[in-house]
Amino acid sequence: MTTTNMMTAVVVVAVFLYSVVAGITTGNTIETSKPTFTVDYERNEFLKDGQVFRYVSGSLHYFRVPKPYWKDRIQKMKAAGLNAISTYIEWSLHEPYPGVYNFDDIADLEYFLQLVKDEGMYLLLRPGPYICAERDFGGFPFWLLNEVPKKRLRTNDPSYKHYVTKWFNVLMPKIDPFLYGNGGNIIMVQVENEYGSYNACDQEYLLWLRDLYKSYIGYKALLYTTDGCGYSYFTCGAIPDVYATVDFGASINDVSQCFKYMRATQKRGPLVNSEYYVGWLSHWREPSPIVNSYDVVETMKNMLALNASINFYMFHGGTNFGFTSGANKYEKLKNSDYFPQLTSYDYDAPLNEAGDPTEKYFKIKKLLEETNFAVSNEISPVPAPKGNYGTFTMLPLVSLFEKATQRIKPIESDVPLGFEIMGINTGFVMYETILTNEQKDNKVPVNLTISTIRDQATIFLDQVQVNIIPRKYENIPVSLNINSTVQKLSILIENQGRINYGSFMEDRKGIFEPVTLGNYVLGPWKMIPHPLNETSWLSTIEPQKYAVLPAFYKTQFTLPDNPLDTYLDVSGWKKGVAFVNGINVGRYWPSAGPQMTLYVPAAFLISPPGLNTIIMLELEEVPKNLSISLTDKPNLFGPINIL
Repeated sequence: MTTTNMMTAVVVVAVFLYSVVAGITTGNTIETSKPTFTVDYERNEFLKDGQVFRYVSGSLHYFRVPKPYWKDRIQKMKAAGLNAISTYIEWSLHEPYPGVYNFDDIADLEYFLQLVKDEGMYLLLRPGPYICAERDFGGFPFWLLNEVPKKRLRTNDPSYKHYVTKWFNVLMPKIDPFLYGNGGNIIMVQVENEYGSYNACDQEYLLWLRDLYKSYIGYKALLYTTDGCGYSYFTCGAIPDVYATVDFGASINDVSQCFKYMRATQKRGPLVNSEYYVGWLSHWREPSPIVNSYDVVETMKNMLALNASINFYMFHGGTNFGFTSGANKYEKLKNSDYFPQLTSYDYDAPLNEAGDPTEKYFKIKKLLEETNFAVSNEISPVPAPKGNYGTFTMLPLVSLFEKATQRIKPIESDVPLGFEIMGINTGFVMYETILTNEQKDNKVPVNLTISTIRDQATIFLDQVQVNIIPRKYENIPVSLNINSTVQKLSILIENQGRINYGSFMEDRKGIFEPVTLGNYVLGPWKMIPHPLNETSWLSTIEPQKYAVLPAFYKTQFTLPDNPLDTYLDVSGWKKGVAFVNGINVGRYWPSAGPQMTLYVPAAFLISPPGLNTIIMLELEEVPKNLSISLTDKPNLFGPINIL
């Protein structure tokens, strides 16, 4: 070890010994009759019940992990030396439709909060109402797009504030018993989320939201904000009388520079990195990012030497089950494309998608042990065995064109309508129109133009696929050969996830502008929604020898007693959605890459004598042998196909 490294290690140890012993250090106490969590601006410290306190926390999103696994993930985080957990609250999960509330199963927020408390860990709660989090529409419920005027989300708009207030009236009483001042474990509550990265910069809104939070939280927990490493972020994101914190990743060479933006906003107080990026998010058609473990630990050392509190983002990423993943469109890039995110949210985190400890996990744990942080030795996490259950043959069930698939009454209109207007949140809508003889009277190929495509259009003539148009190429004519025998034009629109970040967030889905064929505006339209929110209706449909794509496929099988976590390998299939025992385990898209397998938790599987069922909706192409497999190894690093 060099002299410089030895001096750095001594400083880190000294700072930790001063600031943390068993997660709490001694210091000058302040008499208090109730539990308090406050800021000591003179000593630049947090005070918990009057004693100096620092946290090392990790992000864990309950909505990305099966409920039976929550306790396991919390215990593994505690075993790494963390004394706190951070989580978002996802509004869209809990209020999927106006006034319809869900707090069951993976949405059982109070159970999750109680588990964290039972493990003796503190909680940093991030209720939004906007959370980003690489989730569809940044965690907003889709129906807000029908209720709030355009460009008025996250502003002082009365209709937006009405629905936020109504939601908080339901949410906050559930949180109240867990606030630190009420004897709970929630020490900090975030107001909004990275608002400095949003173009509205509406200070009246922020003050209103702060006061709404205060009406529920009072002084029973510390209110805080989080913004990026840059002065402009704090200019719009900081809120008076709310503690401002910063976020940045392991690639930062000089961590003190990012903390200077905190100091420019508030001259005193403890340093906090509320999102220390130890991994990064992934998109389809892009390589899965990797953040080096060495860089993570070295940057962490530098922050600890400055007596900073840290929250790892993510410590355990989990999975975007169903249609919950979001998308990005980058404002600073000219002609920026649309980038939908993977089903996996592995995030190159210390605990991987299946909850197994990684090299990064053990390096973080080692550093915390070396710095005398209170590392729990109750458990010693090891990677859990996975199931390698072999190959199964999928059998065709029914084409999306058949009436048996129509679960919602078709909607008819002279003009095409967007998903939201039709009350459709997820999945697909088939737009159909009958072509007239006049429209078909062409001796040469004719151009079809769809001015808006959100997010992919597959074109069929009399149920024969003739073209696929991604959002990137909307409003660019495609040439069609339409003869006199063609009757119907069908356009299947896929919602690949609403944008979750930046000024493009109001990301309505479907077709909502005229569609032209040559010089003709097409219509009227019949719109057939396929939200794919359940598959029980397929149980009565017998397999066929063949089904026109897009089509549902099915297989059934038994597994050994007490089945293990496994991975659905869809190599050879092209693009679609998979269901395991009725649970939507997410989108698959091996033809785009890089994700080649879907995580299937054992909690979703059935022991003998019960049958397990896999159903897949394949959109574009099936392998000749119609096989899938359940393997014991994930593959998030497959080949990339760039458009």
